[in-house]
Amino acid sequence: MTKDTVYDIAIIGGGISSCVFASTHLKNGFKGRIAIIENGRNLGGRSNTRNSLINRGWKLNHGAPNFNICNNTNNQFLKTFIKELLDSKIIESDSSELIELYGDPREDSQISSYFHSGQSYISSSSMSDLAHKIISLNNLRNQVDYFFQTLIIKLNYKNNIWFLTSRNGYTFKTKLLVCSSNLILHNRSLDILKVNQIPLRKAIPINYDNKIDKIINLLHEQDYVQRLTFLIYTKSHYCYKDNYMNKSRYFILNNLLEKKFIFERIIFQKQINNKLGIVLHTKNVDFINEYLQSKNKEKFNNISIEKFNQIFDQNPYINKLIDYQDISIMIWRASQPSGLRIPENLQVCENYNIAFCGDWFDFEGFGRIEGAILSALNLSYKIS
Repeated sequence: MTKDTVYDIAIIGGGISSCVFASTHLKNGFKGRIAIIENGRNLGGRSNTRNSLINRGWKLNHGAPNFNICNNTNNQFLKTFIKELLDSKIIESDSSELIELYGDPREDSQISSYFHSGQSYISSSSMSDLAHKIISLNNLRNQVDYFFQTLIIKLNYKNNIWFLTSRNGYTFKTKLLVCSSNLILHNRSLDILKVNQIPLRKAIPINYDNKIDKIINLLHEQDYVQRLTFLIYTKSHYCYKDNYMNKSRYFILNNLLEKKFIFERIIFQKQINNKLGIVLHTKNVDFINEYLQSKNKEKFNNISIEKFNQIFDQNPYINKLIDYQDISIMIWRASQPSGLRIPENLQVCENYNIAFCGDWFDFEGFGRIEGAILSALNLSYKIS
């Protein structure tokens, strides 16, 4: 990229929705240049993989370890897209074991199955590789440029061109801006980006465009679920009690157990060297806030191990953790939307050459990868 480069499309955010949109748009015959601008070190968003620099050789999916597709509306675009990924061996059906933990058979607190209903799939390699391979499927002419560790903090629209300014001083110019992340139009941008006004609101003042006003106002009402994950790197002697052989194993806690032990999901992931990686997921607000405010992070490692051993005390499949190689913690800034859904008819704002996609729109699979995929497919066909 040079200072004079003007992209045909720039996409803010490098999650699944961004990748599906770029790939589908190329497949539909788009001939221009695309920039994908991502604050993280890789593609994937909440479907990402930790390639540890300290613990070399480990690959832990620390966000979504798999994804599920229901397609209750029998959407043909979605059907074709999933078939394409299967035929290209980018994904495969997930035959991993899912075990629900209730603690007491008499408990009537049900487990939400929205992450596990329908058909589940896993990446043939890792979840971050999934994002790359989705784009590579149709990026045959190398039309996509990637910019990682690049956080956009300022927007300006002038003479039908968007100017995007990053925290590290780069300026991107583009004819069409696509936001797969809602950060630049959400209230939480004020704290995360350390700005005094929502970037999109500053670029397009109130009453300049009805669609922009609507989407910003609705996002103010949309809740989101913040998560924190503990990534445990076990030693070579740690194993299951039984002879389970599949790559992953999922344990889901019901509401009562989650309230008692903090964690909602515990995912076991077998590594190439046959060691077991363990990812503990929590969305407990008080626990996350306590962690963020604490100066003694080590105590939370101890808490996670203690809770883990309590959860699996006398479990027929899982051994207690006596020692381990390492623990790292992932704080999720990319957060799962909940509550109010953004109407599909607000995806494109023609007056300002800006469009949106992501799991925060009102598609089947809202808050999940299915919703992210559907919104991206829909957007590509809308602007083709």
